[in-house]
Amino acid sequence: MSHSSSSLSLTHRLWRALPAGPRRQVLASATALLAPKPDRNPPPAAHGLAVAGEISRPSGLGEGARHILAALAGMHTPSVALDLGDPTVRSHERLTIPPPGMPLVIYVNAPLMPLALLRMPRRLIKGRRVIGYWAWELPTMPASWKVGLDFVHEIWVPSQFTADAVATMLPPNSDIQLRVMPNPLAISPLVCSALTRADFGMPEGAVVTLVSFNLASSFARKNPLAAIAAHRAAFGNRPDRILLIKLTNTGFYPDDYQALVAAAHGLDNVRFDTRTLSAADRYALTACADIVLSLHRSEGLGLVPAEAMMLGVPVVATGWSGTTEFMDANSARMVDYRLVPAIDPRGVFEAPNAVWAEANIESAAAHLRELADNADQRAALGEAGRRMVHARLDDRRLRAAVQEMGLPVL
Repeated sequence: MSHSSSSLSLTHRLWRALPAGPRRQVLASATALLAPKPDRNPPPAAHGLAVAGEISRPSGLGEGARHILAALAGMHTPSVALDLGDPTVRSHERLTIPPPGMPLVIYVNAPLMPLALLRMPRRLIKGRRVIGYWAWELPTMPASWKVGLDFVHEIWVPSQFTADAVATMLPPNSDIQLRVMPNPLAISPLVCSALTRADFGMPEGAVVTLVSFNLASSFARKNPLAAIAAHRAAFGNRPDRILLIKLTNTGFYPDDYQALVAAAHGLDNVRFDTRTLSAADRYALTACADIVLSLHRSEGLGLVPAEAMMLGVPVVATGWSGTTEFMDANSARMVDYRLVPAIDPRGVFEAPNAVWAEANIESAAAHLRELADNADQRAALGEAGRRMVHARLDDRRLRAAVQEMGLPVL
């Protein structure tokens, strides 16, 4: 099944077009000179919370912004959504300006903060606390992220893993507050569409392992070639053991897509779906799978495994980085790994002395075989995962932050 890919955001396309290293540093530094800076000392927080980002786009940061807005609604905390990804808004001067004193959370990573602020009304960040929500997937930080420090009073990150990395670039005695703010995924159910296994081409009686990712999120980091290798090692070409690879943005990364197709050569039980799905259809796809596999090299949080666990689908995942903060050996199958130097051919995920995980193929294959052969074990693990996500990815940290700022919450 192959369909057209989704388009990347403007900022993502601009960033992607630049060669790695010095030129990206130049862009970050140049935009930092032009972008408006917030007040040195923010006023007391008032009214509620404004959330800015590519809220309408199918990205990890966009999904995080949507979840935090849902959590604020559940807490009865007033909120204002500023969608920087809405293609119908040609001029961001038309964005709603939140009431004075309302803190602003910007779901844009540090190097692109100045560029994002240049696309907003200049008066937007004056007279309010500015919070950057930053997601990073390595244990150390690249130099290009330091420019973002001049534009925030506070930094929120999805995991302690990311917080430890961000802390390495904060200057001594920094007055920037750093908070771990996991995606409050569990505060509302993931509503699936009515699509069934048949709609996704999943054969009756087959055990289907799902790998789902966006090619714009780094081919090397998501490591889908390892997933194909583990499936081959576990099942060979068994027709009742299917690997379904759901991916988007193949049009922007055709070489990556062809590498996947080549890796699956000779395996009739590996299938590809490149459609861009609605959130409800994407949840339905996950719910229809028997196993979700993520042999990532690193994750800041790991939204796909988290969504699978919330839907009661058993997860097999690399046992390192942000995913370990909402899964353990009792709620998921943790794949053995070794740490290796982080080398990203695209040059996006690089930082001084950074490492990431290389999943052990045999360990992954053993977990896949065990779960595929035992439906009761899959059900039990899926239920344990569901309970774990509800315990770890709730709104407690958001509530604490909102209350600390003196904002209304029920």
